Amino acid sequence: MKRRVFVLSLALAPWMKSACADAMHDAMSAVLEGATPREGRVKIELPPLVENGNAVPFSVSVESPMTERDHVRSIHVFNEKNPQPNIGDFFLGPRAGRASVATRIRLADSQTVVALAQMSDGTWWSGSANVIVTIAACTETV
Repeated sequence: MKRRVFVLSLALAPWMKSACADAMHDAMSAVLEGATPREGRVKIELPPLVENGNAVPFSVSVESPMTERDHVRSIHVFNEKNPQPNIGDFFLGPRAGRASVATRIRLADSQTVVALAQMSDGTWWSGSANVIVTIAACTETV
């Protein structure tokens, strides 16, 4: 029985990868509401290689003076291979002082992490980082 499950998982792997990428794209589209983000201003700090995906150190910062007229409203973080594509949503204002958040995240597999930032003028900026995970987190047992 386990051999059948293994063979079936190999057959479905390309489809599942595509489905996860589609889920991330759909989640990002829901946040952007038709806007097109520009590359830049968003910096993701994520180790390029992690041994264990259970607690990966992660931070994202956005270039902004954080004044009343020019600040970051929100930062949204997405991943392409976890069961849930949205890692987190962070809402900021000019009184935050700087546009930076840090936490630890779980990663199911080697993948790309994308951050979107909405500025006070309504523009969107994006950044991404790739990470290789040798021992995956967020996996289901059969």
